[in-house]
Amino acid sequence: MVRSMTSGNPIRLMLTFMIPLLIGNLFQQFYNIADVIIVGRTIGVEALAAVGATAPLFMALLGATIGLSAGFTVVTGQRFGAGDWDGVRRSFAMSLLLSVAFNIVFSVVTAGCMPQIMRLMNISATLYDNAYHYILIIVYGLGAMMVYNLLSYICRALGDSKTPLYFLILASILNIILALVFITVFGWGVPGSAIALIIAQSVAAITCWLYMRRQFPMLRLRRQDWRWNTAFAWQHLRLGLPMAVQFIIISLGILAIQSVCNTFGPETIAGFVSATRMEQLALQPMISFGIAMAVYTAQNYGAGKYDRIRQGVRQCSLLSLVFCAIAAGAMFALGKDLVSLFTTKQDPELLADAMLYIHTSVPCYIFLGQIFVFRNALQGMGISSVPLISSLLELVGRGGAAFGLAAVWGYFGICLSSPLCWLLACAFTGGCYYYVQREMKRAGR
Repeated sequence: MVRSMTSGNPIRLMLTFMIPLLIGNLFQQFYNIADVIIVGRTIGVEALAAVGATAPLFMALLGATIGLSAGFTVVTGQRFGAGDWDGVRRSFAMSLLLSVAFNIVFSVVTAGCMPQIMRLMNISATLYDNAYHYILIIVYGLGAMMVYNLLSYICRALGDSKTPLYFLILASILNIILALVFITVFGWGVPGSAIALIIAQSVAAITCWLYMRRQFPMLRLRRQDWRWNTAFAWQHLRLGLPMAVQFIIISLGILAIQSVCNTFGPETIAGFVSATRMEQLALQPMISFGIAMAVYTAQNYGAGKYDRIRQGVRQCSLLSLVFCAIAAGAMFALGKDLVSLFTTKQDPELLADAMLYIHTSVPCYIFLGQIFVFRNALQGMGISSVPLISSLLELVGRGGAAFGLAAVWGYFGICLSSPLCWLLACAFTGGCYYYVQREMKRAGR
């Protein structure tokens, strides 16, 4: 069901929108974590390390599809907020065309450069074979992930966060079942996990497309909606490209950390992977608030209701702080028990390295939560340059910490890299948001 966010209590609207989104994100993280647990417990620590060693590249590819989808559908949300139904359909069609084109480019370039990328990531000979085949299968199946993400963001741009949830739950359950079958029954090893993921995403994309055609008349595309318009394409690219680059840059920063971490032993790599996967679960409320903020801001910006944007940011910031505190408390209290799920062998070094990362990063969740609020509010207003620069700052911060601090303090230096870049990016993004709001008030908006 589509929903307008241009009237009513902002925080109530965003919470109603966010809860299905949060459940969906948690399901997605659960099945991502389940994949790692299945690999770690059925194959071993080295297999777990192989999957984890390629995680930043996987995040870069997935992040690029998410960034493009999120950027393209800002235009869709603004047209929806303005009541322009023809514009909604045209934006949907243009987003599909651009997504197909970029998927072809991403897949071909990444697959062709894979050996060089693996060398840059310092993948050891012990892990190389499993890591290479795992990530190559992901690259070949990138189209399924891109289509599903685009359809999800189209629904969310129209205020519907429930429809993507249904198909994400389907994908989650299917992925876990297929991973167990492919690894434990067929004996396909680490590649079986990647094949399961791609099949599950493909099923989710196809069923979501069929459902949307039936349930959302405004998205039933007509022949004229597919007409190419260079200016309209640029309107989408102007938002989609910086957001895709933003995700890639953030992933490059994480890749820099992972490449340094990959020079340590399998136990340290596995401990780092286990901790960061658990952290992704804890961060889902912040990510969900950010997506809700972007949709809310885009609709109200399209409707010209600028005071509601400011009101929504204030309320969302306060609620995000509460969720950050809860997430931090849960990670401190349950972190060790949760990390223990990843392997059958309770390796003291693995657990110690995982907990060192958790204890270092958790106190800085407060900064990360605000980054999601400010960054997505700016993106919803069509301002893509600030989030892009913020991502560059994160890259510099992470890269500098990964190579500089790790040389001095070893693995502890790696653990410090994320908190330092969160602090830097939060200060910059927050300052830019308040500057933009001050200029809007001066202009009478």
